[in-house]
Amino acid sequence: MTKIYFAAPLFNEAEKAYNLQLARVLEEAGYFVFLPQRDGYEAPKMPGMTEEEKAVKIFAADIAAIDESDVLFMVLDGRVPDEGACVELGYAFAKGKRCYGIRSDVRAAERGLELNPMLTGCFNAIIDCRNQPSISALTTFLSQNKLFDKEKNL
Repeated sequence: MTKIYFAAPLFNEAEKAYNLQLARVLEEAGYFVFLPQRDGYEAPKMPGMTEEEKAVKIFAADIAAIDESDVLFMVLDGRVPDEGACVELGYAFAKGKRCYGIRSDVRAAERGLELNPMLTGCFNAIIDCRNQPSISALTTFLSQNKLFDKEKNL
């Protein structure tokens, strides 16, 4: 089964709910999804540890999960995409993983550019759902595209 690492902000209820909805669509399409908010660690839920200990544990767990994944899937919403997700994207891209993004946010930080070219260059595809619901856009994309082919390593 193809393994997906899900990179996204997870700092409020709305972000977490959105991430869960998208992860369910990916899982219903037959993919195994590592969703850090569900399958990894969150600093507020790690009592008794220093901030440094939390950071080391979260970083190590997420890097290991990316290493074990075939694909990175990233939520690109926000005025600028989440900085932690950007690090995860860069790491996955450098490791030769296939990378996909989804974007529903109309805000842009770069004048004249939708996203920073250093981000867009990492992606095999970006699902643009600024003019349609994210869930239906992702479902349609998955019905027409395989995110990864283990036999071809694509």
